[in-house]
Amino acid sequence: MDPLAELVKIDPKSIGVGQYQHDVDQKELHTGLEDVVVSCVNAVGVDVNTASPHLLAYVSGLKPSIAENIVAYRSENGRFQSRRELFNVAGFGPKTFELSAGFIRIRGGENPLDASAVHPESYHIVEAMARDLDCAVADLLTASDLRARLNLEKYIDDKIAMPTLQDILTELAKPGRDPRKEFEMFDFSEEATDISHLKPGMNLPGVVTNVTNFGAFVDIGVHQDGLAHISQLADKFVKHPSEIVRVNQKVRVTILAVDIPRRRITLSMKKNPVIPSSDN
Repeated sequence: MDPLAELVKIDPKSIGVGQYQHDVDQKELHTGLEDVVVSCVNAVGVDVNTASPHLLAYVSGLKPSIAENIVAYRSENGRFQSRRELFNVAGFGPKTFELSAGFIRIRGGENPLDASAVHPESYHIVEAMARDLDCAVADLLTASDLRARLNLEKYIDDKIAMPTLQDILTELAKPGRDPRKEFEMFDFSEEATDISHLKPGMNLPGVVTNVTNFGAFVDIGVHQDGLAHISQLADKFVKHPSEIVRVNQKVRVTILAVDIPRRRITLSMKKNPVIPSSDN
């Protein structure tokens, strides 16, 4: 299960990046959004033995044609056992390797560093560290007491500075780390799982999915987001919704009205909202 592999198949503009996305230069918007996707993919890293051509094409330095060649080589020859084996792929040269190798992961391969973000250009540093401690490279990935004994200043030279060494040490402590924050579980109310279950006055947990100039959309677990108008976000005057809410924020909302045929849900975040009577 790799959510990122599926998300990259979607045009970023289709995810919903704001109500005025069509008012800006579309070429610049596309470039900006693509840059964000590339940044995310490279921050997470890509398992070359499972990734699709579409995902591989977002790796820095890999063109779509090379991504296709990688998958074709994998299908014909089996799993990659090392990053160096990428040189056997058609069109994969030294420059491509230099740009992409640090973002490609090979888990369970010949070299444990191939599963980390340590670039092959820096392998010799880690190997020197292991020799100095009289241990294997794999031991540095699992033993914090060994890493604590390292004197990083010893490995500084005209090409390697302290920030790079600190990055390497951080990666050794948690190779292939997931840069995302730890996922927090969220439970919607079991009282309402469909829009037909909603009634005015119900108070439910929700998650903000979008913030606009006129209010905030909130997912309350009924497969249809509700809208809390800017006038219903707080018991005070709100100049802009962003003063009160942000995307992914967990909130409590009260149902003001439900229009099932039009699938519209009106919400309030006020402490004591006024519930419209059914006569209105």
